[in-house]
Amino acid sequence: MSEERGIDVQGLVREFKGGVRAVDGIDLHVDAGEIYGFLGPNGAGKSTTVKVLTTLLPPSAGQATVAGHDVAREGAKVRAAIGVALQDVALDPMLTGREHMRLQGGLQGIPRAERGKRGDELLERVGLTDAADRKSKTYSGGMKRRLDLALALLHNPRILFLDEPTTGLDVQSRTALWEEVERLARQEGTTVFLTTQYLEEADVLADRVGIIDRGTIVAEGTPAQLKAQVAKPTVELVPRDSGQCAAAGAALEPFGELISARQAGSIAVRLDSGADQLAAIVRALDQADIAFANLALHEPTLDDVFLAKTGRSLEGAADGPGDGEVPPAPGRSRGEPAVTTS
Repeated sequence: MSEERGIDVQGLVREFKGGVRAVDGIDLHVDAGEIYGFLGPNGAGKSTTVKVLTTLLPPSAGQATVAGHDVAREGAKVRAAIGVALQDVALDPMLTGREHMRLQGGLQGIPRAERGKRGDELLERVGLTDAADRKSKTYSGGMKRRLDLALALLHNPRILFLDEPTTGLDVQSRTALWEEVERLARQEGTTVFLTTQYLEEADVLADRVGIIDRGTIVAEGTPAQLKAQVAKPTVELVPRDSGQCAAAGAALEPFGELISARQAGSIAVRLDSGADQLAAIVRALDQADIAFANLALHEPTLDDVFLAKTGRSLEGAADGPGDGEVPPAPGRSRGEPAVTTS
């Protein structure tokens, strides 16, 4: 891991009055250019960890380095290397978007000749060029969050902390922000530490995910690794002829364990070898002369992981973006699948 662009945490503790340990000896590592998704229920220690890593709170014990600098002893160097967009957007309602950028540029010590150009570039990147000279009090929630992101990026930070950046945004705003985060990591090598209440968001964006509960890390790995730990995909079949349910069950049984189906009149099997068995299943059904009205592949989700690791679902996990529709992953289309998947 490049120490200049990554995060390293060892035995980090943050204790409050009364002996309450909001963060209780956690270890985590974030590589340069990685998008790290940090999940946890309210009160788990997620926000406290972010505040320690961004020097807003001192650690009680342990060590944390951000961009190669110790958060306890080199706070100024840490702050110079990071960009931070917190959940509560702090904007002056009487300043325009462009004025915010110029003010932030001055605070960051960016030469006057560069402030305007850099600010205009970022306003264009987040889609606010047309609104640049409007006062921020006229901005929608999504526009305010995009302006906050542009402000966090003004000084070209090596590491970007995003604390639930898309909470409450509509689908269009959420998708635009996802695409920008993806671009920052993949094209510019920016390290992104992302906290979110949306499991779909972590699944799409994060290279690795850490789940914190009651102050400790209870699971860590890629989304695929974590999902593989707790569940295997299942296939659910609805025969076109309901009288063929028994025959369909016999055809599916070689591929795994028959389990209770989600709906009446269907057959479900938990696959032994994963989703790559799907083609063989279709061939087996064809050989058995079983026509189906629907064949659905249900992949395990991060919600399954979260439930298995913490004993409860994450707040907001079932809400989905905006009106409940999940935006497509950056660079992916919404093309019709060959079978139903979930």
